[in-house]
Amino acid sequence: MGTRIYRFILSAYHYALALVGAARFGFPSRRLRVVGITGTKGKTTTVALLWHIFTYAGKRTAALSSAAVCVGQSCEKNKTGNTMPGRFFIQTFLRRAVRARCAYAFVEVTSQGVAQHRHRGIVWHGGAFLGIHPEHIESHGSFEKYRQAKVSFFRFISRTQGTRSRLFVNHNDRQADFFIRAAGKTPVTLFSSSQVATADLPQTLPGEFNKINSACARAIALAEGIDESVIRAALKTFPGVEGRATVVAREPVAVIVDYAHTPQSLEAIYRFASDCKRGSAARLIGVLGSAGGGRDVWKRPVMGAVASRFCDAVVFTNEDPYDEDPEKIIDALCDGFREEKKERDRGQTCERIVDRATALTLALELARGGDVAVDTGKGSEQWIHGPRGQKMEWNEREVVLRAIAQKDGALSKVSQ
Repeated sequence: MGTRIYRFILSAYHYALALVGAARFGFPSRRLRVVGITGTKGKTTTVALLWHIFTYAGKRTAALSSAAVCVGQSCEKNKTGNTMPGRFFIQTFLRRAVRARCAYAFVEVTSQGVAQHRHRGIVWHGGAFLGIHPEHIESHGSFEKYRQAKVSFFRFISRTQGTRSRLFVNHNDRQADFFIRAAGKTPVTLFSSSQVATADLPQTLPGEFNKINSACARAIALAEGIDESVIRAALKTFPGVEGRATVVAREPVAVIVDYAHTPQSLEAIYRFASDCKRGSAARLIGVLGSAGGGRDVWKRPVMGAVASRFCDAVVFTNEDPYDEDPEKIIDALCDGFREEKKERDRGQTCERIVDRATALTLALELARGGDVAVDTGKGSEQWIHGPRGQKMEWNEREVVLRAIAQKDGALSKVSQ
């Protein structure tokens, strides 16, 4: 009983906070066309695509994602450490967009943000669903509750906006019907990866998984009256998103940095990386960890198994341990690796190094010409989170580049 009362009070607090924030800043969403993007993966890339397409089309646009905060032509890193920040952050962002005379605002919408009512007090002119996979199970209680949080975002738009808004659904996702039904009388546009040709994508959008993100952005842009030819031209000039399938080096070893933090996204980036290998003897080398703090404990052995299935060599390391022992997190990853190896023994090997910088360096030391090293889990995140709220500044790309420089230097000395 006490837990239920506490949860009710906490929910009421977040609800009131959202409404007070909207009122305090003058309900800025009423003067914008705000579109929310939800799904387990791809939200950041899709928001970045939308900002780029609409800006390319000459429309003043704002965007809020886990990676960046953009208002008009001004973009800066999202330093909150939160994909869908609270404490009036979203309303402040929307008011900035209004003052900058933006017409559109694209916002990442997370299940935890919805659970804390951060979507309330906003007039949503649209919402998009990219797809859903098991994630945040501990915080929500079950996959069904996780899905329900995302579905409730669609239901909220339908109830508050009705036919004045439009919803977009990836109809190839297994959970699509839940979102279509939640739309009620609100018009729904279905999209799929088949609507975007590979030839229309730049090198910064590698892999089949990015077709879904591009198809979603395309569907929204078409619904807002942007011409197909403009959309194609914008897609071809898209600069990419740091830490999302970012190719840091190509020769002699290809190095890819990606945010993949679910088994599905890990498999997707490994499939893409496998296509980047040069030569029949080339290998795939993975560096990965898994978040601590009791977050999605179930997926640790699963991700270890995925790494075993695709990689020839794996270095398990730290990611964000929070208050857990990093060694125990790595234990679970290694368990999954070993179990998978029993089924498919290709001679794949694994190492375990808690220090992430050392792990990244080791992966490059193991690599030979033609190999591909894939570093996942951090992407463009700016910290590694430790116990008692401690944070260590982190930039995966810079750490990898330093390791590459050390490797190249060693090679140069040997050649002399």
